[in-house]
Amino acid sequence: MAGRTTPLDAFWDKPLPELLQLLQASSTGLTTEEANRRLRLYGPNSLGRESRFTVLFSFFSFFANPLVIILVVASGISLALGEHVGGLIIIAIILFSVLLNFLMEFQARHAMEEIQKQIAITAVAMRDGREQNLPTAELVPGDIIRLKAGDLVPADARLVEVKDLHVRESVLTGESLPVEKTRAELSGEKHGVADATNSVFLGTAVQTGIGTAVIVCTGKDTVCGEIAHRLVMRPPETEFGRGVRRFGMMLTWVTMLLVLFVLLVNIIFHRPVLESFLFSVALAVGMTPEMMPMIITVTLAQGAKRMTKKKVLVKQLAAIEDFGSIDILCTDKTGTLTEGEIVLDRHVDFQGKDDDDVLRLIYLNSYFEAGIKSPLDDAILKHEPPSIVGYDKLDEIPFDFNRKRLSVVVRHEDEYLLITKGEAESVFGICELVLIDGVPQPFDGKRWAEAECTLKKLGAEGYRAVGVAMRRVEKQDLYTMADEHAMTLVGFAAFLDPPKVGVRSVLEALKQNGISVVIMTGDNRYVTQKIAQDVGLGADTIFTGTQVDSMDDAAVAYQAENGAIFARVSPEQKNRVIIALKGRGHVVGYMGDGINDAPSLHTADVGISVMNGVNVAKDAAKIILLEKDLAVVNDGVLEGRRSFANIMKYIIMGTSSNFGNMFSMAAASLFLRFLPMLPSQILLNNLLYDISQVNIPSDNVDSAMKQRPKRWQIGFIRQFMMIIGPISSIYDFLTFGVLLWVFHASTNESLFHTGWFVESLATQTLVVFVIRTAANPLKSRPSRGLVISVLAVVAVATALPYTQLGRLLGFSPPPISLLFAILLLAVTYLFLVQAVKSWFYRRHALL
Repeated sequence: MAGRTTPLDAFWDKPLPELLQLLQASSTGLTTEEANRRLRLYGPNSLGRESRFTVLFSFFSFFANPLVIILVVASGISLALGEHVGGLIIIAIILFSVLLNFLMEFQARHAMEEIQKQIAITAVAMRDGREQNLPTAELVPGDIIRLKAGDLVPADARLVEVKDLHVRESVLTGESLPVEKTRAELSGEKHGVADATNSVFLGTAVQTGIGTAVIVCTGKDTVCGEIAHRLVMRPPETEFGRGVRRFGMMLTWVTMLLVLFVLLVNIIFHRPVLESFLFSVALAVGMTPEMMPMIITVTLAQGAKRMTKKKVLVKQLAAIEDFGSIDILCTDKTGTLTEGEIVLDRHVDFQGKDDDDVLRLIYLNSYFEAGIKSPLDDAILKHEPPSIVGYDKLDEIPFDFNRKRLSVVVRHEDEYLLITKGEAESVFGICELVLIDGVPQPFDGKRWAEAECTLKKLGAEGYRAVGVAMRRVEKQDLYTMADEHAMTLVGFAAFLDPPKVGVRSVLEALKQNGISVVIMTGDNRYVTQKIAQDVGLGADTIFTGTQVDSMDDAAVAYQAENGAIFARVSPEQKNRVIIALKGRGHVVGYMGDGINDAPSLHTADVGISVMNGVNVAKDAAKIILLEKDLAVVNDGVLEGRRSFANIMKYIIMGTSSNFGNMFSMAAASLFLRFLPMLPSQILLNNLLYDISQVNIPSDNVDSAMKQRPKRWQIGFIRQFMMIIGPISSIYDFLTFGVLLWVFHASTNESLFHTGWFVESLATQTLVVFVIRTAANPLKSRPSRGLVISVLAVVAVATALPYTQLGRLLGFSPPPISLLFAILLLAVTYLFLVQAVKSWFYRRHALL
């Protein structure tokens, strides 16, 4: 098992005498003294607790983000320049973003606490030669424990004695039915947890029978402990986190180079050092997208709100954007693709043909059964019932694990019937006849082979088959196992966990949207293959956990990319597939509902659980489906792409506009004898620009932008900035020329500041209508809120110089002719940007 390096790895594969010798264990158990020594050596049988400082470290770790660092520096600069309002606004935005992300991660830490709830509080163990009821935390390797129906297994242990022991392991393996346990040695090959029939594991539940076991692993060394350990580890970086980090680093380098260049030039030209420094740092603030955390948070929050209306709970906002980037969705089978509940799907004769007599007889058997009903009985009784009017129960021969069958005797009019159901091979052994077209015929070797062939075929199709037989009997006071002879084989009842309603259409929709689906389950290959075929996925290539262990990561990722199915895989193996895919550059989602799915939910870019999943899975997931309708998975993908598109609008527009304006200021400082714009005016320009963009989160998105997975492409952003930004600078220089040579602003600094302030703000805000779509802006309608906010900011920028506040900020009223010149420049600028944008997108094959 991954993560455990003790000599007792895969202890279920070791011979029992050798294991007992390694553990120095005996049937009388440990002494109290020896148990205490081992408790000090191995530690308590618990999953451990976090350091009291973990939460504090987690909070401060969110500040170790390039973008956050840039904003912190920018806020400090603003405060140093006396722009207290602007500085405090940036600080508020930083704190809002960090607190929100911290709270989301803090919620996820409850996953480990939920695993603790799956663990028994006390257990019966042998100490000092007698049975004692001990706290599970005090159990140690080598302890002998007793298990009975209803117990939660307190540690990973090897069975020493068993009687009719069946354990529910669905939370670990995904297997829907209880697993029969034995003390038998396993075959020579290596086995995974799902095949360890001679062992029991922490957190699983005993359904029937009794057993004695020797504890091998406790606490963090158990299978469950390994899962808990993975959940408290910081998950691998998601696509969204990686994109933000890379963008922040790019922005840092561009800003530093620009600022240093401007400062150096001003010093060379013998400009005042302090004023030059203030101008340089104002440029740095101007290049900083201080509204980006808020834009991202609001965009994702609105997406989460829309998903809530569709009965989807989004626990981590960033998962919305990652949802849109997914190109491979890995999914468990039980409870996600399937209903997570066994149903009676077929009732056939020994040749595999549908037979209603099988349904009637097995229904009578389960209906009149007096003992504890199994999941198979529940499935039979939930099936549409046949008519059983006139039948009365006379007696019952209970189930036992030697016979592996159960019989009831019923009376119908003057006829007495003994009806038996059970393990097919066991039923074969008591049959002399077989029912063919309603007529009993000898159950000879040929027909026995034919029945076995039908049974194997059902198994290969993923069914769990139960044999059904009957015999007419005479009335008597008591019926015993001796009466189960000379019976007539009627056929088989076939059970499975059926696909969820509508899952096939959802998977088809995901495929059309560019997402591949990979099944990874702890269930056996035949059941998995059957479900894959039923939901429309290819089932030609199936790998088991043992095969996965023999492959390197590149081979695992290659097979997953090409539609392979992974069956009988452990939580560690599922995790390995996801990490291998992420290593190949894929954005991976994972959908599951059991404890065994929790590490994968934690590791994936987007973890998705379902309403009826265990609490551990729901806590580890970032998204929870509150209803069984999986159509919302596809809705989530489209919502993620919508959010991503709106975030990218802000980023590519903000960086290109800011870069163009800041480049213009840097260049203007080379030939102007005064600053092209005052530091306070730069900050005001930036603030008004940010206000104009507050409605981007609610903007409409073209359908073409939602058809394929979207990724952060820093190279694309950088190239767009370097191409569109200089166009903005060209128009800035044209504005400079108009101001200097037409309106003679070389002697009127205030007019120069005013004219460029209005032109730069108008062009960089109005250009959103061009950049917000990859298509023709006239064919893509922006949201009403975005139109209002942009036009309102342009109006404010135009009117501000005519006010008293404008004069205080160093502006002067511009002549109307200058405003018309700016309008002409702005319109031609928009047309030029549209032409260049269309060329740029065609070059990148986005049109």
